[in-house]
Amino acid sequence: MPRRQAEKVSHDNKERWLLTYSDLITLLMIFFVVMYSISTINAQKMAALASSLAQAFIGSPAPGLFDAGGLPSLVPGVAPAPGGQGTEGQSTEGAELARIKVELQQYIQQEGLQDQVTLKNEERGLVVSMADTILFPKGSAELTPAAHALLQRVGQALAKLPNYLRVEGHTDNLPIHTPLFPSNWELSTARATNVVKVLVNDAGINPERLSATGYGEYRPVVPNDTEANMARNRRVDIVVLKEAYNVTEPHH
Repeated sequence: MPRRQAEKVSHDNKERWLLTYSDLITLLMIFFVVMYSISTINAQKMAALASSLAQAFIGSPAPGLFDAGGLPSLVPGVAPAPGGQGTEGQSTEGAELARIKVELQQYIQQEGLQDQVTLKNEERGLVVSMADTILFPKGSAELTPAAHALLQRVGQALAKLPNYLRVEGHTDNLPIHTPLFPSNWELSTARATNVVKVLVNDAGINPERLSATGYGEYRPVVPNDTEANMARNRRVDIVVLKEAYNVTEPHH
């Protein structure tokens, strides 16, 4: 082979690595572009999910929910549900609970019951809290006519949901000792049970979704140190349990 031709072949061989190097750089660029695209899509989905959950559970986006980059720093209430339920199912549940809450709020305002019926979101679900004065005579578990009308309306709204409902009776710490109610345990349990009966018979809720619990004086929301506080503690709560708490409810 002539010397000049050999030098040309040698020169070409030395520059072949540039082709491999350029191919590698191109592949790396494509890889990082794809990774960036995937991360951007996930960020948008997470931001939309966080905003939806915040509005459903607390009415508006929570302070500190998003960081400076627009990504959710905390998504309240998002946890894997039993049975493999994902965030899409939980978001749907949150929207349904929010819708029922708005419906009940409108009814409460129309009837002027703001001082006697309150709605609040808790980790376990939506809580409909009713003062004992609108439900029972003092020291009694017999429901008043007004109580039947209230419970029927509330029950009809809650019947639209598939969630379990736990009815909880509460009293203040004033002792009671009667033939029917030797203590506040019996009184709170009887009140919860009678509310359950109305929800079943008048509102048409499947009894398999319901449970009745009496806490007596031992779950106060405020100290029993004034008459006003004692009145707040005498209540019946209907808890619409989130589906994530189904594991705590007995099944067939």
